[in-house]
Amino acid sequence: MGDGDGWVSCDAGHRHWGRHGAAGLLLYHPGLDGPHVLLQKRTLLSIGGGTWGILGGARHSHEDAITGALREAGEESTLDPSVVRVHGLVGEHHGGWSYETVIASVDERPRVRRASFETAAVAWVHVDEVPRKKLFPAFADGWSRLREALVRPVLVVDAAALDGTDGGRPVDDAALDGTDGGRRVDGAALVRLRDRLAALGPIADLPGAAADLSYPEIVIAADDADVPGVDGVRVVAVPAGAEAFAELAAPGAPDEHRVVVTGDPERRRRTQAAGAAVADPGWLLGLLS
Repeated sequence: MGDGDGWVSCDAGHRHWGRHGAAGLLLYHPGLDGPHVLLQKRTLLSIGGGTWGILGGARHSHEDAITGALREAGEESTLDPSVVRVHGLVGEHHGGWSYETVIASVDERPRVRRASFETAAVAWVHVDEVPRKKLFPAFADGWSRLREALVRPVLVVDAAALDGTDGGRPVDDAALDGTDGGRRVDGAALVRLRDRLAALGPIADLPGAAADLSYPEIVIAADDADVPGVDGVRVVAVPAGAEAFAELAAPGAPDEHRVVVTGDPERRRRTQAAGAAVADPGWLLGLLS
């Protein structure tokens, strides 16, 4: 038992489990036979006994949603939280109380077994089969949106397009080289851009994403890729021309959701044709500021 375990009423007068809110882990694996999600069948001793939902429970006062969801998943099953990659958060807010669903994936589908009195069974379920199960009511109500959120976000940044696209005002003295959106970005400026993007954190309302908060992999497209990447940010060389850029913009896997930041009209057109979302450089500059 922790300080989050207990009942609380929201502003609407409904009772919820979790004094500091609750969180759950919706883990998926893309799979060659289609995406599967890890579901928990609740025991009759649990709230909603006999129904299927996701591993999770009450958050403690010192925990954020991701920490709480991973802890609960590790307590209720044999899942190793270290293999989980977090991609987003979907929130359900009741006024004074909230439930956060952590969207995450695994590279390989591990065998997971029950590990607590709350869990009757744990199983990987194909997404098409989820609605056919007897679901925990709140999970059933949110499934359609959660299904759309089962993606791995990737943010592709056209480095040369950032400076000068917000009315000619440079980002700042530590930004990019050039003011016409098409000049070569020097190495020092690229390093500064890389570090600023690495410190960006989760992004609210990523264009085209179903999640409230997204934790994207970031790719910087530049003429010169001699600058090394850092954790969460890659720097790749893209030759001049919209065709080569479009190859980078195209989703590399079925579960990818790519958002490309560029102001070049032809690159924008080819990006959309490749199936990626497009964001204006001014949107990203606003986040960085």
